[in-house]
Amino acid sequence: MPNPYIPMLTRVKSIISENEVRDIKTIELEFQKEEKYKAFDYIPGQFAEISIIGKGECPIGIASSPTEEGTIKFTIKKMGTVTSAFHNRDIGDTIGVRGPLGNGWPMEELKEKNIVVIGGGFAFSTLRSLILYVLDDKHRKDYGKITVIYGNRDSGEVLYRDVLEEWEKRDDIEVVLTIDREEEGWTRKVGFVAAIVKEVAPSPDNAVAIICGPPIMIRTTVDELVKIGWKDEQILNSLEMRMKCGIGKCGRCNIGSNFVCIDGPVFSLAELKKMPNEY
Repeated sequence: MPNPYIPMLTRVKSIISENEVRDIKTIELEFQKEEKYKAFDYIPGQFAEISIIGKGECPIGIASSPTEEGTIKFTIKKMGTVTSAFHNRDIGDTIGVRGPLGNGWPMEELKEKNIVVIGGGFAFSTLRSLILYVLDDKHRKDYGKITVIYGNRDSGEVLYRDVLEEWEKRDDIEVVLTIDREEEGWTRKVGFVAAIVKEVAPSPDNAVAIICGPPIMIRTTVDELVKIGWKDEQILNSLEMRMKCGIGKCGRCNIGSNFVCIDGPVFSLAELKKMPNEY
């Protein structure tokens, strides 16, 4: 078995600033060795530890879809020493990658079901991966109706604008965008994500809800889904904010007897109710 602590080496292929204040960037990476890329076999919802020699590493959800062949992408918010170092990278720089890690979204279990994707802020990255996977020509027939509810504090924080516009042009996906407060020029929904979920009232019939965002958003959104008839087994959440070393050795991700890095980060509400209260 390869040493799980040794990262695979990649090069920065492209860097995109995703928001107006430029503190969120999507970094596209290509593996230095083709066999390493082929070995990086992942599904939407998984994460990886990405690193810069001399700076450190951090766990980041994979923003690309396996259908986007040749490279992988990570959307990183500038928050501390390591994430700031990523924001200072240039095209061609070397970045280490350990992964893929975690369980990811259960793509096989989602087949033939309607999917309601609910996201908030820059946690939308692994949801981008899921949606692109389902919309791909090779997979679209395997899944039902797709509804996307995506919220941000303001319009300047909306990520992936180009891909959102492409989704809105399609007739097989409904995209609902919202911001917290009224803003000049904004013509979409206004309100917190939970309130918009209540308004849209997605049907639980043959459906699964996929949620990723800040803890308060997850908690309030789950409450609204339960009120309109969603069962615990139908609601899937990502606890990606609890990810640490990635392989269950440091012990900092545990919730009771579960390790988010290994058993998660994706858990159903039914599973969460059997664990110590996370939210």
